[in-house]
Amino acid sequence: MTAELLSLVPFEVAEPVGLNEHRQALARRAAWRLEDAPAEVIIQWAARTFGSRLAMTSSMSDAVLIDLFARHAPGTDVVFLDTGYHFTETIGMRDAVAATYRGRLNIITAEPEQTVAEQDATEGRDLFASNPDRCCALRKVAPLDNALADYDAWASGLRRDESFARSITPVVDWDERNGKVKINPIARWTQDRVDAYIEKNNILVNTLLMDGFASIGCFPCTRRVGEGEGVRDGRWAGKGKSECGIHLVSS
Repeated sequence: MTAELLSLVPFEVAEPVGLNEHRQALARRAAWRLEDAPAEVIIQWAARTFGSRLAMTSSMSDAVLIDLFARHAPGTDVVFLDTGYHFTETIGMRDAVAATYRGRLNIITAEPEQTVAEQDATEGRDLFASNPDRCCALRKVAPLDNALADYDAWASGLRRDESFARSITPVVDWDERNGKVKINPIARWTQDRVDAYIEKNNILVNTLLMDGFASIGCFPCTRRVGEGEGVRDGRWAGKGKSECGIHLVSS
């Protein structure tokens, strides 16, 4: 079955994917042909199509996507964005992942241009409270875009069941802002499937997920969720905001 699915999407390495129009066409074609493919096949397609110019990103909530890449695309760069506002548990998770997958994946930490103290001096103290969109732009969107500058494609752990805004996430997308192909290998996975993979493969999980947090971001803008709340209801609560700006569904 895997071989049959792989054959549906030729590994068009020879195509001039350096041009945006070709990359975008490639993303649209792959999104259609790989929609029903298993996550491992999507990852293998991405790795063979883009090689070392493929990276994946992780918020270090769990290591499900990291483990999938370690198994099916070893040697991939994993970009973790340290905003300066992370929970201690999240930094600990990054270090545990780096130790566990050493030799199989390359963990790269990206940081904003300014420290939190420098940003307080130039933008005003606690920008996350007065202007969360500006804070996210400076501490998340810009530094991640910079970290991905040398890649042609990047992968994320976005899932359709996380929120209404993410419900149409394609398995392969076009990142208009950066002019890159974006791969979402587990977009079709449910939380039950994620949990089953974690249990079966003894996957590392951020301990905050066992302490009432459903989605983990910066500590000033993340709270525990209550009964009946959605996965992302604990993010930027009361700010009329549910996304930082990194993930924009364009298809």
